[in-house]
Amino acid sequence: MDEPAVRHEKPSAIAEIIEWVRRYTRRHPLAALETVGEQFVLGIRAVEFLVIDIVTFRFPFAEFIRQAAFMASAAALPTMCVAVPIGVTLSIQFGLLAGQVGATSLAGAASGLAVIKQGAPMVAALLMASAAGSALCADLGSRKIRDEIDALEVMGISVVRRLVAPRLAAAVVVGLALTGMVCFVGFLAGYLFNTFVMNGTPGSFVTTFASFATVGDFVLTMVKAMVFGAIVAVVACQKGLSTRGGPAGVANSVNATVVASILLLMVVNVGFTQLYVLLFPRTGF
Repeated sequence: MDEPAVRHEKPSAIAEIIEWVRRYTRRHPLAALETVGEQFVLGIRAVEFLVIDIVTFRFPFAEFIRQAAFMASAAALPTMCVAVPIGVTLSIQFGLLAGQVGATSLAGAASGLAVIKQGAPMVAALLMASAAGSALCADLGSRKIRDEIDALEVMGISVVRRLVAPRLAAAVVVGLALTGMVCFVGFLAGYLFNTFVMNGTPGSFVTTFASFATVGDFVLTMVKAMVFGAIVAVVACQKGLSTRGGPAGVANSVNATVVASILLLMVVNVGFTQLYVLLFPRTGF
């Protein structure tokens, strides 16, 4: 009688899940570190070319103006539309909280500082990442899959100098402009809502804000705006230049640009805020 054939048992579902998790943890942390490294190197090279070209009068101002106008047209209106509810929401929350503790006169300082120090740079950066950053990535990604990037390199033209540096400068300038616009619109919306809806005192709103706000707060906001704009530009350019896989690859790169930019912006914002509090502590009015 023949011996029974040896049965090859299929691995169980739990074993497959464990193996998939093991492969995932081995693959994605390394890919994330590689991506961060590429973005860091790209940012350093773009800043280097930007400074050299400005000093030597070789900077492509026409491309810079074209990209700045494109980013502003893509992000200005959504940013303004978001700034109004942000200012109103902060005014409502801080007004209610100040009323509960009997300090309604401090509502202007609280909501105004919240808009300028945290709301304005983050709103501008998030709209830059979702509107301008995704468009930058789609532009460079489509050029990559059409082999235009490789053609530039074959002709001896630096892609970083020709494409990335002007976009980096444009993103920084537009980020500053959008942040200033959000500061004004958000503060004005909070002031009007506090005055005409919540029956607050206009003089008290402005006076308390002027008592608590400092020049350093506005400088910190502008520095944040510059850094956030640079982050959006570098992430978008790196994702666009590393696009592979045809039109589907462009879509994946755009999605990755928005997600990675937002995560990085949140982390950097926390670091900036904590560093500012440690280096410049508030000791009084």
